Amino acid sequence: MAKVTIHPVTRLEGHAKIEIILDEKGNVENAFFQIIELRGFERFCIGRPVEELPRIMPKICGVCPGAHHMASAKAADAVYDVTIPEAARKLRELYYNAHMAHSHILHFYALAAPDFIVGIDAPPEKRNIVGLIEKVGKDIGLSVIRIRGYAQKIQEIIAGHAIHPVAAIPGGMSKSLSEEERGKIEKMGKEMVEFGKKSIEIFKEYVLKNKEYSDLISSKDLYYHETYYMGLVDDKNRVNFYDGKIRVVDPTGKEIHKFEAKDYLEYIGEHVEAWSYCKFPFLKAIGWKGFVDGKESGIYRVNSLARLNVSDGMSTPLAQEAYKEMYEFFGQKPVHNTLAFHWARLIELMQACETIYELARDPEITDKTVRVVPKKKPSEGVGVVEAPRGTLYHHYVTDGKGIVQKLNLIVATVQNNAAINLSVRKIAQNTIKDGKVDNKILNMVEMAFRAYDPCLACATHAIGEYPIEIKIIKKESNEVIALKNV
Repeated sequence: MAKVTIHPVTRLEGHAKIEIILDEKGNVENAFFQIIELRGFERFCIGRPVEELPRIMPKICGVCPGAHHMASAKAADAVYDVTIPEAARKLRELYYNAHMAHSHILHFYALAAPDFIVGIDAPPEKRNIVGLIEKVGKDIGLSVIRIRGYAQKIQEIIAGHAIHPVAAIPGGMSKSLSEEERGKIEKMGKEMVEFGKKSIEIFKEYVLKNKEYSDLISSKDLYYHETYYMGLVDDKNRVNFYDGKIRVVDPTGKEIHKFEAKDYLEYIGEHVEAWSYCKFPFLKAIGWKGFVDGKESGIYRVNSLARLNVSDGMSTPLAQEAYKEMYEFFGQKPVHNTLAFHWARLIELMQACETIYELARDPEITDKTVRVVPKKKPSEGVGVVEAPRGTLYHHYVTDGKGIVQKLNLIVATVQNNAAINLSVRKIAQNTIKDGKVDNKILNMVEMAFRAYDPCLACATHAIGEYPIEIKIIKKESNEVIALKNV
């Protein structure tokens, strides 16, 4: 038995490898997306005051600290059973849409677009943001940097830091927004809306008008799985990143669950495999049936495409227009094509930019009443937001003094873990034949996980040292001798 190892995998946050097992004929027998980090946050936050957690949790990851900040703050609100003022809610939502925008810009332009715009079979040294700029032009490259900078600046204005926010606290926000700050955000938001429109145009021009890429995105042979989907929706079943109910639809689009954040454990179970530090969540109503897709499998997907699949539409006009165009292209809903996550991500970018501009012009956004001091005895609470990578759960249990006794985090990438393994295995089995692999094939395998935009620090979080693995390959026979944990 031989194997192909991709280690490290590229253009994602965190540390992982892909192991592809070949049979005697050199065809793919199985494939695994292995996360080789270990989480520590659920342990070392025990014993801390719960009000500290919204400041600690953003340290899980430098890419999506805003998601953990908001989920943590909402969980802390729930621990104290406090309803935050409307101005505080709008401030949080304004902040959070800026966070979504900055993350989606990063993923599309730096991590995903090089595959489509530079080329799937382009040399690895060209498949990056520099190669992308060479293709689309310096002006677009500068625009990407400027607009992502705006998204970071908005987060800094509202939450104190561009990367590790501190402003959201139990009961609301620690500071209000001044009129001068509001004006700056409005100006940036207006330009961000134009950038959102341009990004969708770029996708249409370079991807949809390219027959090879268009066929690849819409094909049911390679990047395609019929699964369940989960995501937050508002009271009109529209996509909402900050708040709402969790909706689950089956592979035909039929709603099977719609529940409050506090009830998530009634619907989600977690499976464990010995070869990964990352769990495999599944729908309890269906059960864990292994690494298979279809209606009989409890595997579900989250993230951008899942959010669109569970919704009845977007909450802003330009995003809604783009939403309709995507479903018209595929001619079905839900869309099960994995590479469509990239398209959906740009539609969400459009909504985030429109929402920023809309909230920045809301008169209530500068209201000084941004916190209600919690007065009830602390107990237990769950906070949920849609992280850029999917539904994120923070669940805290405290004693009567607000000291954390137990934590449970179910992170977006964890929920996509089973589906990522399905995707990696399927593309490997369909592209690797007779043991022959090349640069294009290896990149196509990586594209299978890259569509999910996995964030492995969020999914596991590393502590301590990694086991070192040394591989010695005999030139004559290609026999691999591995020395582990040295």
